[in-house]
Amino acid sequence: RKASELGFQTFFSGARTMEKHVRIANALAKYGMEYENIHGPFKHINDIWFDSEGGEAMYRELTECIDQCAEVKAKTMVVHLSSGDHAPGINDIGQKRFNKMVDYAIRKNVRIAFENQRKLANLAWAMEAFEDTDMVGFCWDCGHESCFTPGREYMPLFGKRLICTHIHDNEGKYNKDSHLIPFDGKIDFERVAEHIRNSGYQGPLTLEVIARNSNRYDDLTPDEYMERAAIAIKRLVNMVESPSNM
Repeated sequence: RKASELGFQTFFSGARTMEKHVRIANALAKYGMEYENIHGPFKHINDIWFDSEGGEAMYRELTECIDQCAEVKAKTMVVHLSSGDHAPGINDIGQKRFNKMVDYAIRKNVRIAFENQRKLANLAWAMEAFEDTDMVGFCWDCGHESCFTPGREYMPLFGKRLICTHIHDNEGKYNKDSHLIPFDGKIDFERVAEHIRNSGYQGPLTLEVIARNSNRYDDLTPDEYMERAAIAIKRLVNMVESPSNM
Protein backbone atom coordinates (compact mmCIF):
# COMPACT_ATOMS: atom_id res chain seq x y z
CA ARG A 1 0.00 0.00 0.00
CA LYS A 2 2.72 2.48 0.96
CA ALA A 3 4.46 2.14 -2.40
CA SER A 4 1.21 2.85 -4.24
CA GLU A 5 0.49 5.87 -2.04
CA LEU A 6 3.94 7.27 -2.86
CA GLY A 7 3.22 7.08 -6.58
CA PHE A 8 5.05 3.88 -7.53
CA GLN A 9 3.23 2.20 -10.40
CA THR A 10 5.34 -0.86 -11.16
CA PHE A 11 7.32 -3.47 -9.24
CA PHE A 12 10.01 -6.02 -9.92
CA SER A 13 11.16 -9.01 -7.93
CA GLY A 14 14.04 -11.41 -7.75
CA ALA A 15 13.72 -15.12 -8.47
CA ARG A 16 11.26 -16.77 -6.10
CA THR A 17 8.87 -19.69 -6.00
CA MET A 18 5.71 -19.62 -8.06
CA GLU A 19 3.66 -19.38 -4.86
CA LYS A 20 5.51 -16.26 -3.74
CA HIS A 21 5.21 -14.64 -7.17
CA VAL A 22 1.46 -15.23 -7.16
CA ARG A 23 1.15 -13.65 -3.70
CA ILE A 24 3.12 -10.63 -4.90
CA ALA A 25 1.00 -10.35 -8.04
CA ASN A 26 -2.22 -10.46 -6.03
CA ALA A 27 -0.98 -7.72 -3.70
CA LEU A 28 0.08 -5.55 -6.63
CA ALA A 29 -3.29 -6.00 -8.31
CA LYS A 30 -5.03 -4.96 -5.10
CA TYR A 31 -3.26 -1.60 -5.17
CA GLY A 32 -3.32 -1.06 -8.92
CA MET A 33 0.36 -1.75 -9.54
CA GLU A 34 1.98 -3.65 -12.42
CA TYR A 35 4.36 -6.60 -12.03
CA GLU A 36 6.84 -5.14 -14.51
CA ASN A 37 9.60 -7.74 -14.51
CA ILE A 38 11.21 -10.60 -12.65
CA HIS A 39 14.95 -10.98 -12.31
CA GLY A 40 15.97 -14.40 -13.54
CA PRO A 41 18.15 -16.62 -11.33
CA PHE A 42 21.88 -16.05 -11.65
CA LYS A 43 23.73 -17.63 -8.72
CA HIS A 44 25.58 -20.07 -10.99
CA ILE A 45 24.96 -18.39 -14.33
CA ASN A 46 28.50 -19.11 -15.56
CA ASP A 47 27.58 -22.81 -15.66
CA ILE A 48 25.34 -22.17 -18.65
CA TRP A 49 28.47 -21.93 -20.83
CA PHE A 50 29.65 -25.44 -19.89
CA ASP A 51 28.65 -28.93 -21.02
CA SER A 52 27.68 -30.04 -17.53
CA GLU A 53 24.71 -30.85 -15.34
CA GLY A 54 25.20 -27.44 -13.74
CA GLY A 55 24.68 -25.85 -17.15
CA GLU A 56 21.51 -27.84 -17.78
CA ALA A 57 20.27 -26.97 -14.28
CA MET A 58 20.87 -23.27 -14.92
CA TYR A 59 18.93 -23.49 -18.17
CA ARG A 60 16.03 -25.20 -16.37
CA GLU A 61 16.00 -22.49 -13.68
CA LEU A 62 15.74 -19.79 -16.33
CA THR A 63 12.90 -21.50 -18.17
CA GLU A 64 11.06 -22.07 -14.89
CA CYS A 65 11.34 -18.34 -14.23
CA ILE A 66 9.90 -17.66 -17.68
CA ASP A 67 6.93 -19.82 -16.68
CA GLN A 68 6.55 -17.73 -13.53
CA CYS A 69 6.63 -14.51 -15.54
CA ALA A 70 3.91 -15.84 -17.82
CA GLU A 71 1.78 -16.97 -14.89
CA VAL A 72 1.78 -13.61 -13.09
CA LYS A 73 1.84 -11.56 -16.31
CA ALA A 74 5.25 -10.03 -15.64
CA LYS A 75 6.11 -9.06 -19.20
CA THR A 76 9.92 -9.24 -18.90
CA MET A 77 12.59 -11.46 -17.36
CA VAL A 78 15.97 -9.85 -16.68
CA VAL A 79 18.91 -12.14 -17.42
CA HIS A 80 22.62 -12.08 -16.62
CA LEU A 81 24.87 -13.59 -19.27
CA SER A 82 27.76 -14.26 -16.90
CA SER A 83 29.18 -13.22 -13.54
CA GLY A 84 32.52 -12.18 -12.11
CA ASP A 85 35.84 -10.96 -13.44
CA HIS A 86 36.84 -14.37 -14.79
CA ALA A 87 33.62 -15.35 -16.52
CA PRO A 88 33.86 -17.98 -19.27
CA GLY A 89 34.10 -16.81 -22.84
CA ILE A 90 31.36 -17.07 -25.43
CA ASN A 91 31.00 -20.56 -26.86
CA ASP A 92 28.57 -22.72 -28.83
CA ILE A 93 27.23 -24.46 -25.73
CA GLY A 94 26.07 -21.27 -24.03
CA GLN A 95 24.85 -19.72 -27.27
CA LYS A 96 22.64 -22.72 -27.99
CA ARG A 97 21.15 -22.60 -24.50
CA PHE A 98 20.40 -18.89 -24.72
CA ASN A 99 18.89 -19.39 -28.18
CA LYS A 100 16.62 -22.10 -26.76
CA MET A 101 15.75 -19.89 -23.78
CA VAL A 102 14.77 -16.96 -25.99
CA ASP A 103 12.67 -19.22 -28.24
CA TYR A 104 10.90 -20.55 -25.14
CA ALA A 105 10.30 -17.04 -23.80
CA ILE A 106 8.83 -15.88 -27.10
CA ARG A 107 6.42 -18.83 -27.08
CA LYS A 108 5.38 -17.76 -23.58
CA ASN A 109 5.07 -14.10 -24.64
CA VAL A 110 7.77 -13.04 -22.16
CA ARG A 111 10.46 -10.58 -23.15
CA ILE A 112 14.12 -11.18 -22.25
CA ALA A 113 16.20 -8.21 -21.08
CA PHE A 114 19.92 -8.94 -20.96
CA GLU A 115 21.63 -6.89 -18.26
CA ASN A 116 25.09 -5.32 -18.27
CA GLN A 117 27.54 -6.97 -15.88
CA ARG A 118 31.33 -6.95 -16.28
CA LYS A 119 31.78 -8.44 -19.76
CA LEU A 120 30.95 -6.36 -22.82
CA ALA A 121 31.46 -9.11 -25.39
CA ASN A 122 28.65 -11.41 -24.30
CA LEU A 123 26.17 -8.55 -24.07
CA ALA A 124 27.20 -7.40 -27.55
CA TRP A 125 26.75 -10.97 -28.79
CA ALA A 126 23.22 -11.16 -27.36
CA MET A 127 22.18 -7.79 -28.76
CA GLU A 128 23.37 -8.84 -32.21
CA ALA A 129 22.16 -12.45 -32.06
CA PHE A 130 18.61 -11.36 -31.22
CA GLU A 131 18.50 -8.08 -33.12
CA ASP A 132 15.56 -9.20 -35.28
CA THR A 133 13.05 -9.57 -32.46
CA ASP A 134 11.53 -6.92 -30.21
CA MET A 135 11.08 -9.64 -27.57
CA VAL A 136 14.75 -9.28 -26.61
CA GLY A 137 16.33 -6.10 -25.38
CA PHE A 138 18.65 -4.41 -22.90
CA CYS A 139 18.29 -3.87 -19.16
CA TRP A 140 20.56 -0.99 -18.19
CA ASP A 141 21.89 -1.16 -14.65
CA CYS A 142 23.59 2.18 -14.02
CA GLY A 143 24.98 0.93 -10.71
CA HIS A 144 26.69 -2.04 -12.36
CA GLU A 145 28.18 0.31 -14.93
CA SER A 146 29.64 2.49 -12.18
CA CYS A 147 31.19 -0.19 -9.96
CA PHE A 148 31.85 -3.09 -12.36
CA THR A 149 32.99 -1.30 -15.53
CA PRO A 150 34.08 2.21 -14.56
CA GLY A 151 34.74 4.40 -17.58
CA ARG A 152 32.55 2.33 -19.90
CA GLU A 153 29.15 3.57 -21.04
CA TYR A 154 26.62 1.00 -22.25
CA MET A 155 23.78 3.28 -23.29
CA PRO A 156 25.49 4.76 -26.37
CA LEU A 157 25.99 1.17 -27.53
CA PHE A 158 22.68 -0.44 -26.61
CA GLY A 159 20.32 2.33 -25.54
CA LYS A 160 18.07 1.90 -28.55
CA ARG A 161 17.37 -1.65 -27.31
CA LEU A 162 16.46 -0.50 -23.79
CA ILE A 163 13.35 -2.23 -22.44
CA CYS A 164 13.85 -1.93 -18.68
CA THR A 165 16.09 -0.26 -16.12
CA HIS A 166 17.74 -0.93 -12.78
CA ILE A 167 18.38 2.44 -11.17
CA HIS A 168 20.53 2.78 -8.06
CA ASP A 169 23.62 4.58 -6.81
CA ASN A 170 27.00 3.66 -5.34
CA GLU A 171 30.36 5.18 -4.48
CA GLY A 172 32.01 4.05 -7.71
CA LYS A 173 34.33 1.65 -5.89
CA TYR A 174 35.15 -1.44 -7.91
CA ASN A 175 32.92 -4.42 -7.04
CA LYS A 176 31.15 -2.45 -4.28
CA ASP A 177 27.57 -2.66 -5.52
CA SER A 178 25.92 -0.89 -2.60
CA HIS A 179 22.54 -0.23 -4.26
CA LEU A 180 22.08 3.19 -2.68
CA ILE A 181 19.10 5.41 -3.39
CA PRO A 182 19.88 7.70 -6.36
CA PHE A 183 21.74 10.91 -5.47
CA ASP A 184 23.14 9.35 -2.28
CA GLY A 185 26.36 8.19 -3.96
CA LYS A 186 28.65 9.40 -6.70
CA ILE A 187 26.92 8.42 -9.95
CA ASP A 188 26.33 11.37 -12.28
CA PHE A 189 22.55 11.29 -12.62
CA GLU A 190 22.54 14.19 -15.05
CA ARG A 191 24.40 11.84 -17.38
CA VAL A 192 22.00 9.00 -16.51
CA ALA A 193 19.05 11.23 -17.42
CA GLU A 194 20.74 12.26 -20.65
CA HIS A 195 21.32 8.65 -21.65
CA ILE A 196 17.70 7.69 -20.97
CA ARG A 197 16.34 10.72 -22.81
CA ASN A 198 18.58 10.14 -25.83
CA SER A 199 17.51 6.49 -26.05
CA GLY A 200 13.87 7.39 -26.57
CA TYR A 201 12.90 4.93 -23.84
CA GLN A 202 9.36 5.48 -22.56
CA GLY A 203 9.07 2.69 -19.99
CA PRO A 204 9.27 2.75 -16.20
CA LEU A 205 12.37 3.87 -14.35
CA THR A 206 12.73 1.01 -11.91
CA LEU A 207 14.68 1.31 -8.68
CA GLU A 208 16.91 -1.53 -7.50
CA VAL A 209 17.80 -0.16 -4.08
CA ILE A 210 18.78 -2.35 -1.12
CA ALA A 211 18.89 -0.73 2.32
CA ARG A 212 20.87 -3.54 3.96
CA ASN A 213 23.80 -3.19 1.55
CA SER A 214 25.13 -0.21 3.52
CA ASN A 215 24.66 1.47 6.87
CA ARG A 216 23.47 4.69 5.25
CA TYR A 217 19.83 4.10 6.12
CA ASP A 218 20.04 2.48 9.54
CA ASP A 219 18.25 5.41 11.18
CA LEU A 220 15.31 5.37 8.77
CA THR A 221 12.09 3.47 9.26
CA PRO A 222 10.91 1.38 6.28
CA ASP A 223 8.34 4.07 5.45
CA GLU A 224 10.97 6.83 5.62
CA TYR A 225 13.26 4.79 3.38
CA MET A 226 10.51 4.36 0.79
CA GLU A 227 9.66 8.05 0.96
CA ARG A 228 13.30 8.96 0.32
CA ALA A 229 13.44 6.55 -2.63
CA ALA A 230 10.22 8.00 -4.07
CA ILE A 231 11.58 11.54 -3.90
CA ALA A 232 14.77 10.42 -5.66
CA ILE A 233 13.12 8.60 -8.54
CA LYS A 234 10.63 11.43 -9.10
CA ARG A 235 13.60 13.81 -9.27
CA LEU A 236 15.22 11.61 -11.91
CA VAL A 237 12.00 11.36 -13.92
CA ASN A 238 11.80 15.15 -13.91
CA MET A 239 15.40 15.37 -15.10
CA VAL A 240 14.69 13.01 -17.98
CA GLU A 241 11.51 14.81 -19.02
CA SER A 242 12.66 18.40 -18.38
CA PRO A 243 16.39 18.76 -19.05
CA SER A 244 16.18 22.51 -18.41
CA ASN A 245 15.60 21.65 -14.75
CA MET A 246 18.80 19.63 -14.44
